[in-house]
Amino acid sequence: MTKVICYLSNGFPSIEKTLETADLYVEGGCDIIEIDIPTDNPFLDNEFIGGRMRKAFEQNQNYDYYLETIRKIREKHPEQEILIVLYEHSLKDIGVEKFIEFCHQLHTEDIILVGNEDNQIKNELMENGIRVSSYIQYHLPDEEIGMAKNTNGFIYLQAKSVGKVREGCETLRDCIEYLRNEGVNQPIYCGVGISNKEDVAMVSNAGGNGAFIGSAVLKKQNQPNELVHFIQEVKAATIRG
Repeated sequence: MTKVICYLSNGFPSIEKTLETADLYVEGGCDIIEIDIPTDNPFLDNEFIGGRMRKAFEQNQNYDYYLETIRKIREKHPEQEILIVLYEHSLKDIGVEKFIEFCHQLHTEDIILVGNEDNQIKNELMENGIRVSSYIQYHLPDEEIGMAKNTNGFIYLQAKSVGKVREGCETLRDCIEYLRNEGVNQPIYCGVGISNKEDVAMVSNAGGNGAFIGSAVLKKQNQPNELVHFIQEVKAATIRG
């Protein structure tokens, strides 16, 4: 069954709202909570999610504040899978050793490291048991496939084409099969543009191991019943036909 991965803004609009929303995600059956570390420069995120990260950081620039939020979620939901997403410049500010220790304490070793340019940092994380994901665009560039083979984390595969495709890989299923044939053995989680049960069913039927839902779930944050129902609905769509 494909895992449903729901994005959670850390500290926006407030820490209390973040914790409340995490409870709703768990109630709805979310398999993995993807929670960010806010920054004032989310240069690779869209305006909706990036704007939330900036606004949270404007309210509090202390990274310990956001790490503590993740700790509270882990303490309340010890069996819940948690995925941390943070920018490399934020990781440097936190401190690599401190972050590694934090992840191990919480048994939360999967991360998305955004804007990674320093292979030394990535290697240090992996050498210390932190699983760093690797992003591959829908048109499957050879360079990105090569990088994916040299990481220890899951593959974040773009779920929909933006016009450019590799020959013979017109569908998401084609893309996933191509990666498997190329020797990519890690779990493949698909995202970008996933917003409803039909999208999640597409990922599931294509053989994806997980489906990322970002803006679509965050926009229901102020409608608790609707939020829980939405997660349950997309979760049901992961049962492959």
